[in-house]
Amino acid sequence: MEQLNFLIGEWVGTSKVYENGVVTKQGTAYEKISYDLDKSILVIELNTEFLQLHTIINYDEKDQKYYYYRFSKEDAARYPAEYKDGQLIVWRDEKTRFFFGRTPEGDFQEYGEQLIKGKWTKIFEDTFKNTQ
Repeated sequence: MEQLNFLIGEWVGTSKVYENGVVTKQGTAYEKISYDLDKSILVIELNTEFLQLHTIINYDEKDQKYYYYRFSKEDAARYPAEYKDGQLIVWRDEKTRFFFGRTPEGDFQEYGEQLIKGKWTKIFEDTFKNTQ
């Protein structure tokens, strides 16, 4: 779990949703990320003007894999994840993935991509600055 220390903080920024490469929604985003249960899970609370998510990430020693548990008002889901090249990559399915990482300036960024006609296309992007 220590690999994910870079996510910890109280973040404020902008959330953008894309369709066919064009921003269709944009708004202010707030995210609080902290450890819980003696650092055995990472808790992410995301609030934007159009989306609220509660997410828990844990590392399964037996599987040697991270798991990303996403909860919204509508549903819940569990996706496998991996830490690679300094970022967490969550695989919703073979054609959809989410990245959690740092920008070159040291800020926090998460974005999602879908495989459309053989090309990875951005579907959302959230960029944040730490308020702590």
